[in-house]
Amino acid sequence: MHWIDWLIVLIPMIIVIWTALRSQRYVTSVADFLAAGRVAGRYVVAVAGGEAAMGLISVVAMMEMYYKVGFAVSFWSTLTAPLGLIFALTGYCSYRYRETRAMTMGQFLEIRYNRKFRVLAAVLQSFSGVINYAIFPAVSARFLIYFLDLPATLTIGTWVFPTFGVIMAVFLGIAVFIISLGGQVTIMVTDCVQGLLSYPMYCILVLFILWKFSWSEDMAPALLNQPPGKSFLNPYDTAQLRDFNIFYVAVGMFSSIINRMSWSGTQGYSAAAINAHEQKMGGLLGTWRGGFSVMMYVVLAVAAYTYMTAPHFRRQAAEVSYHLAYKTVQDVAAPQAAAIRRDVLGPAPKSGVDYQKKVVGSLEKARSGKVQNFKTIYSQMLAPVAIKHMLPVGITGIFCAIMLFLMISTDTTYMHSWGSIIVQDVILPFRKQAFTPAQQLRLLRIVIAGVAVFAFLFSFFFSQMDYILMFFSITGAIWLGGAGPCIVFGLYWKRGTTAGATAALLSGSLLAVGGIVMQQMWEKTLYPWLVEINMVEAVDTVLRTASAPFDPYIKWQIDAVKFPINSQEIFFFAMLVSVTLYVAVSLLTCKKPFDMEKMLHRGVYSESGKPVEKTPLTPRLILRKLIGIDANYTRGDRILAWSVFAYSFVYSFVIIFLAVVVWNKISPWPASWWSHYFFVTRILVAGAIGLVSTVWFSIGGTLDLRRLFKRLAEKQDNVLDDGRVTDSAPKESSSGKN
Repeated sequence: MHWIDWLIVLIPMIIVIWTALRSQRYVTSVADFLAAGRVAGRYVVAVAGGEAAMGLISVVAMMEMYYKVGFAVSFWSTLTAPLGLIFALTGYCSYRYRETRAMTMGQFLEIRYNRKFRVLAAVLQSFSGVINYAIFPAVSARFLIYFLDLPATLTIGTWVFPTFGVIMAVFLGIAVFIISLGGQVTIMVTDCVQGLLSYPMYCILVLFILWKFSWSEDMAPALLNQPPGKSFLNPYDTAQLRDFNIFYVAVGMFSSIINRMSWSGTQGYSAAAINAHEQKMGGLLGTWRGGFSVMMYVVLAVAAYTYMTAPHFRRQAAEVSYHLAYKTVQDVAAPQAAAIRRDVLGPAPKSGVDYQKKVVGSLEKARSGKVQNFKTIYSQMLAPVAIKHMLPVGITGIFCAIMLFLMISTDTTYMHSWGSIIVQDVILPFRKQAFTPAQQLRLLRIVIAGVAVFAFLFSFFFSQMDYILMFFSITGAIWLGGAGPCIVFGLYWKRGTTAGATAALLSGSLLAVGGIVMQQMWEKTLYPWLVEINMVEAVDTVLRTASAPFDPYIKWQIDAVKFPINSQEIFFFAMLVSVTLYVAVSLLTCKKPFDMEKMLHRGVYSESGKPVEKTPLTPRLILRKLIGIDANYTRGDRILAWSVFAYSFVYSFVIIFLAVVVWNKISPWPASWWSHYFFVTRILVAGAIGLVSTVWFSIGGTLDLRRLFKRLAEKQDNVLDDGRVTDSAPKESSSGKN
């Protein structure tokens, strides 16, 4: 990069580190380290939480998906709009979870079930989360190596180190340093600052891409040039898409309902708000928070695809493909790299040559066992490398700064979450005598550092065999495959039992672990074994027959390189089995309904001690209740709620989805019409929202961050508020009451 790019990267990073150091003074208790003292406002929760949840790996994963399937499949994702609306407006799960006053999900599970279940759940949750997170450093390091075109090794004196390992160690070290300073306080503050600094950067990057690539002359023609059944624009012509298709969307919808609040990668944010209402408002603001950040990875993926496939970029595409193929071989099959460059790639790139296919052929011929690994990394890094070639000085630095922000924010948040779960929900329940605050904080820092060490080792030695989003699905399923019913039904169904929760959790985890093992062993062990016993055709027949009723969206057939059942399909089966077992076993074992009012501190268990008065429902009150408006809503809150309803339901669902579906049922659109549709909805409207939200959240986030510092300075600590479940639940700090 140019020195100007390095300045654009380094100056914001210095600001973030300085902020982390300044915020350390406010950490005086375990509650501060785990949940930022529970004094955050809505804008800090929205801005910082959005920055933490997105992550560099998420941007790479989404660019990978959009590069593979374009806009078409995402049209069906609009079906989730009513779900997202209901979740945000009603505070589905998040409101009740905050009412329990639990600091971690494990603490809630002990309150709802028992201590043994808390430990079992925490072991599976932390194992799933740590494994799921453990490829984050690998993807981040690869991004920097490929994007900055760094050498495979670094020589320091007489020592030679792999660049991959050095970069992971440096940035994991930075993340551990930030966490150790003050836990969730420093994480939330630095994430918020990074989010505020990123907003104008997102805007500049998106505007540059739209200036460089014309939609009508560059992007749309490239997206329209697809074979039948694999359209990037027409959602009714996607039958031949294998991994990211309508079934993928449907599973995501089902998971969003049943696994609400289950994933604890950002659990520090779930309990950080000053009260349940502010937590709910932070979620509502999330509808508008995305702005240019979501638009960024969409337009970058489409721009990269255009750059690699449009005829007038043929020479540039050849250079990208040539250098990417060689760099990927160096990465995954270093001993063969020199020979492949000499005998397969040639001395210089040539237009029209498929270098990926040539390298795959060479690796298959050599029977190296690296074919699927090469395909995965090549696909993952294709968009970042193409973007590197298309960005000028200045814009390159902006994009690199954004990605570093996203990498650090996600590393700190996820390591903090999984490390705190291990301490709070695995170690703490076994203690007969409580830790002192100093002991507990020391242990939290040690375990979080241990998570970083594990992530480094896992990333260094693990060979990724699937798309990032598919890896998320299968590793997340170790926990999410069975956790959803335990949490959702635990919050809303008084007849759910510990036996039902145990059955659901174990069944989902076993199915997911089995899927991971088979995916990893398939190319080198399982498929060769089937060949050896002459069972390939028989197994192929069984798979084809089983998937035939769901063809073309589920299509199982034997492949020598890749396991025939993808991660999303394994995840779906795990969820289905776990829900069934939770309900069935609970009905068989429930002897006495659980006291939900006590768990939620309602009625006679509230601070007022008065039962909740029931009001008669009128049509107006029903609508207000559906939207989630209650007595805590100010005029501004009501305006926000109605604006989210108008955007998410009226515009996103009724106008640009339901009306379009009806229109196409009567008179199907040609592909060119879909080009105009996505330009208006994903570029023009999204851009307008991005401009407004950039100004809105920059102001709101800055003011709310100042209020956070003031509340942190004024709060009163309670040493008993450390995550334990006692007969008398500890009260929160005075500034954290409703």
